[in-house]
Amino acid sequence: MAYEAGALEATLAAAAGGDPVLFAELRASYLESVTRQVDLLSRARCDGNWHVAAMRLKGLAASFHSAQLLALAERALDSAPGEPTVIRRLQAYLAEFSVG
Repeated sequence: MAYEAGALEATLAAAAGGDPVLFAELRASYLESVTRQVDLLSRARCDGNWHVAAMRLKGLAASFHSAQLLALAERALDSAPGEPTVIRRLQAYLAEFSVG
């Protein structure tokens, strides 16, 4: 799954108002938040914890206009706790976002 900048980068750029330092800080904050929720999701073993982490990812996706993360969060919500394919796809998203 290839990371697509699109609306997410545009949202960050609009929030930063042309300030490259602020843009970098916002991008890092987004990455940190998503990483935290993916970690919680990967450690969740019950429906409740899995659902909470997936909903938080969905909220981040909606707040930052990330269609790709939204699709991954929806997939997590439709999956059983600990579903390895969901976790691998989220980790791949993070790895590609980190590079981009």
